[in-house]
Amino acid sequence: MTSNLRSFALHVDDVDRARRFYEAVFGWTFEPWGPPGFYLIHTGDEADPGVQGLMHRRHEPRTGTGLNGVEATFGVDDIDAVLAAVEANGGKVTMGKSPIPTVGVLIRFDDPEGNNIGAMAYEGG
Repeated sequence: MTSNLRSFALHVDDVDRARRFYEAVFGWTFEPWGPPGFYLIHTGDEADPGVQGLMHRRHEPRTGTGLNGVEATFGVDDIDAVLAAVEANGGKVTMGKSPIPTVGVLIRFDDPEGNNIGAMAYEGG
């Protein structure tokens, strides 16, 4: 079973400021997607598309806990097997199976160290 990094999300306080920063630093391009202030991040080009990125305003103010920075999501073949393995090995599911139309099925969990991780079975592999 493979489990490669397939997606990341940046949770930010000021979407416009963060967008300008990452455009200047990494040359990323941003595409509006979904609700206002939510963007797809294109980290590569046609020859090497890179990793899918997302950026949006934080859901809650920074407190030192929860998702305060980069949110990583790993692509998996069998979301049910990963869900069972998380629970059997000391992890805590924080978001059950959540279908995202045209993308896949996502779960989120805290590992035993308190890191919040995503796993997604992407449509089309």
